[in-house]
Amino acid sequence: ISAALLQPTTIRNGGLTVKPNIKYKQVLKKVAMSDLIKDGTCDFTPTATIDVTENTLEPKEFQVNYTLCKQDFRNDWDALSMGISAHDSLPPSFASYLVGHVVAKVAEKMENTIWSGDDANPGEFDGLIALATADADVVDVTGVAGGVDASNVIAELGKVVDAISTEIYSKEDLNIYIAPDVARSYIRAQAALGYKDLYHVGQTSLDFEGKKLFIANGLTAGYMMAAQSSNLMFGTGLLSDKNEAKVIDMADIDGSQNVRIVLRFTATVNYGIGSEIVLYTPGA
Repeated sequence: ISAALLQPTTIRNGGLTVKPNIKYKQVLKKVAMSDLIKDGTCDFTPTATIDVTENTLEPKEFQVNYTLCKQDFRNDWDALSMGISAHDSLPPSFASYLVGHVVAKVAEKMENTIWSGDDANPGEFDGLIALATADADVVDVTGVAGGVDASNVIAELGKVVDAISTEIYSKEDLNIYIAPDVARSYIRAQAALGYKDLYHVGQTSLDFEGKKLFIANGLTAGYMMAAQSSNLMFGTGLLSDKNEAKVIDMADIDGSQNVRIVLRFTATVNYGIGSEIVLYTPGA
């Protein structure tokens, strides 16, 4: 379960703060203070106005019921187990090999749901785009008509940077999360300007005006979001009794060559302070 939920690329690369072991729900308190410092007097006079609001992380229950035929995977497993491979991280059993196949599929789906999920769809929760779109506190930026390409990506990134609040502009964990198509346009624009070799082999980290560009594979094409990784949370119950992982070999039950994989887990996303998030939405 841990491998399935913590392997989406956004989580693996530190783009979200993981809140594990949530049994039912966790309250995210947001504290806003004003008038903190005033002129000194002999009396104790409360100087700050404190406003406490809340968001919640309430993981949703999911399940995976998957049937695999052993014959479809046996040749690959035998090749690995006999050493005809460069891989050195061989699963200890054929069952683990099959589970790894399913876990990779779950991690891929979870990456997309984190950003673009819709709670109305089976197997999904509301992703960060849906949550931010519905939140009036989030700073909205409307993109250029026709979408982002190499000719306008620098100007569009500039719109995002201009909308970042002063409070978080200099924070070390501030990221500009960009969809893969935006990343491709930015790299091509850099190459055209002579800042990056168009045919360079290998990938280097990206930044824009000193702000880290985080390629979020699950982010819908054309979208961008600026936020602190500490403000974006992924909640799950890794130690919850609602979690389970089972491998059921059907050979002794119905004589078939099938293996059933059963996973049950909980997951969701949310953020703490909407006013410290910039959501860039593609133009019509």
